[in-house]
This record gives sequence, structure tokens and C-alpha cells, in this order.
Amino acid sequence: MNDQDTQRAVGILNRIMEHELAGVVRYMHYSLMVYGYNRIPIVSWLKSNADESLAHAHKAGELVTLLGGHPSLKIGTLLETEKHDVGDILRESLEHEKAAAAAYYELLKLSEGKSVLLEEFAREMIVGEELHLDEVNKMLRKSGDVQPFRS
Repeated sequence: MNDQDTQRAVGILNRIMEHELAGVVRYMHYSLMVYGYNRIPIVSWLKSNADESLAHAHKAGELVTLLGGHPSLKIGTLLETEKHDVGDILRESLEHEKAAAAAYYELLKLSEGKSVLLEEFAREMIVGEELHLDEVNKMLRKSGDVQPFRS
């Protein structure tokens, strides 16, 4: 990659890191706000997502330093919607994950044919995000509904 592409990659990776760190906060907050009969498995799933977001942020930060950049100390957008119904939480999660996938696709587009390392990282993260999006989509469906959830 040339210097300009490297700087663009560092910028994208920093945005990914900020977004993933916002995911840590978001999922931890959600895990504290779930009530009802299904609380235990949902809280466990949300805490697992927070851990995964932290791991993703760390990977992105490691790549920033590998490329000679400086990891961001910022955190992505956090909006308190005051909606804590599990359905609302899942819909917000779906939008958050879509934004993450878009950032990884942006990195893939930039790195294709230029950096196997960044290309493979982006592909790995996209696979994980797409699977996570599918999982959330299935959680948003009514029992027995095979059609994808449409927001």
C-alpha cells in the first residue's frame, strides 16, 4: 500500500476501534437493563457481545500501530434512547452491527489487492458481523417466522 492508502487504512481502523469500544459500553449497558423471565440468557449473550467488541477494538488498534499510526482515544457515538424492551435493544443492536459491517467493508475495499493482512482481517470481521446480524435478525422474529426481520 502507498502512504495515502496506509493513512486511509489507519483512519478506518481508528473508526472501527471507536465503534467497537462504543459497542462495549452499549452492550454492557443493555445487559444491566434487561428484566423478565429470559433475563439470564439474554444478559449472558449481551455480556458476550461486549467482550467480543472489546476484542475487535483491540485487533483494530494493533493494526493501527502495525501501520505506524496512533490508536484513537475516542469512543463512537452513544445514544441513550431510554428504550429498554428486549425488542428495542435488539433493534438498536442490529443497527449498531450494520454500521460495524459497513466499516469493515470499507476497509476491505481499500485493502483489496494491496494488503493481504488488512484484507484478511476485514474479511474475518465481516464474516463475524454478518453471522451476528443473522443471529440478531433471528432473535427479532416471531416464533415460527422464517422470513427475515425487516426494520
